[in-house]
Amino acid sequence: MAASRPRGQRVGLTRTAVLEAAVRLADREGLKSLSMRRLGAELGVEAMTLYHHVPSKDALVEGMIERIVAEAVPPEFGAATWREDLRAYARALVEVLGAHPYAVPLLLSRPVMTPRNLRTMEAVVEMLHGAGFPLPRTLDIMYALTSFVVGHAAAQAGEADGAGRLAALDPEAYPLLVDAARQSGGDAAGARFEFALEALLTGFERELTAT
Repeated sequence: MAASRPRGQRVGLTRTAVLEAAVRLADREGLKSLSMRRLGAELGVEAMTLYHHVPSKDALVEGMIERIVAEAVPPEFGAATWREDLRAYARALVEVLGAHPYAVPLLLSRPVMTPRNLRTMEAVVEMLHGAGFPLPRTLDIMYALTSFVVGHAAAQAGEADGAGRLAALDPEAYPLLVDAARQSGGDAAGARFEFALEALLTGFERELTAT
């Protein structure tokens, strides 16, 4: 005799499948289109079925952020030097947020303390502490790096070509701004990100040397 299952559950439907479908839907139609009813239709189930896997809309959104951020997490922190690990993570995270720009304001507005994200944070702290940073400083580094990346992604999402706008200003009124913007080149945002990232990492390294 086949084992019974709770009414409304679909065989094979998992939390992972629900979150993946939610991310795809938001990527395609925007976060405003996301509702339990719309997601249920996407998966071919009733909206109430989803609550077997995510208890609320907030839990759904947190799970989506968790999956998006997880795309940037390397297989193992500590496989390279701490500086290389942080550099690779920052680059991957800014790329992922560029691909899912609706996640940026969510990250700015709410801390996502899911078990998976907490395990990632624990791995970063372990890696940095193993490299010689005091435990409290590991949190400072982690938050500083993440805030920088998310802030850069937010600026890019809001205004993709800030340097282009500056370059178009009246050069008589703003000669230095215009000249600086015009000299920045085609990938000004990318170059600015790399410059700031290396400055942060150098500051962290100086702190480690002083410690």
